[in-house]
Amino acid sequence: MPATVLTARALLLDMDGTLVNSDAVVERIWRRWAERHGLDGDEVMKVVHGRQGHASMAVLLPDRPMRQNLADNARMLAEETADLDGVIEVPGAAAFLASLRGLPHALVTSADVALSTARMAAAGLPLPEVRVTAESVGASKPDPEGFLKGAAELGVAPADCVVFEDSGAGVAAGRAAGMRVVGVGPRAGAHGPDVVVPDLTHVRVEAAADGAIRLHLGARPA
Repeated sequence: MPATVLTARALLLDMDGTLVNSDAVVERIWRRWAERHGLDGDEVMKVVHGRQGHASMAVLLPDRPMRQNLADNARMLAEETADLDGVIEVPGAAAFLASLRGLPHALVTSADVALSTARMAAAGLPLPEVRVTAESVGASKPDPEGFLKGAAELGVAPADCVVFEDSGAGVAAGRAAGMRVVGVGPRAGAHGPDVVVPDLTHVRVEAAADGAIRLHLGARPA
């Protein structure tokens, strides 16, 4: 299949499922939470990817006061930060980040500072200099606030940004921000990104002379 080429001025990168495969720990912790609350684990797992924990809880337990969700979320973040068993890079993530050195890019994650720092380190990945974490926003994905903040910090118009995402909430957030979205992995394809790649080995980054970033998507580098 020939590569799709997108041109951007900046890239905005989700973490979980996009750069870091943390599915094992996310499944462990959220299925335990589902059992405690008498909810179906499979149904819970359809909701939680891409959102901040308290936002997922608000969807799953709509009658529960938000202060309880926030307190529960704080406990779960501590659990997730301590449990790094099985956290690995998404194939190609290290090479992809290395190819972005010196080019405008930011991490835009629903994780907080502690969790994002721990998971990126566990996966052996460097943290981008510009990071938008849970502490940086008032609204979780699928709200576009995080991506819009990332673009603003990089000084790039939203239309000139390309988002890399794996979840429905993340794809929706990128779309709502007026950005093009590259879906990474099997979860992304059902949510209408502009392009889908199986993993980051199917992405090649080319720095253009005018400062633009050319993304060659879908063809594995030789």
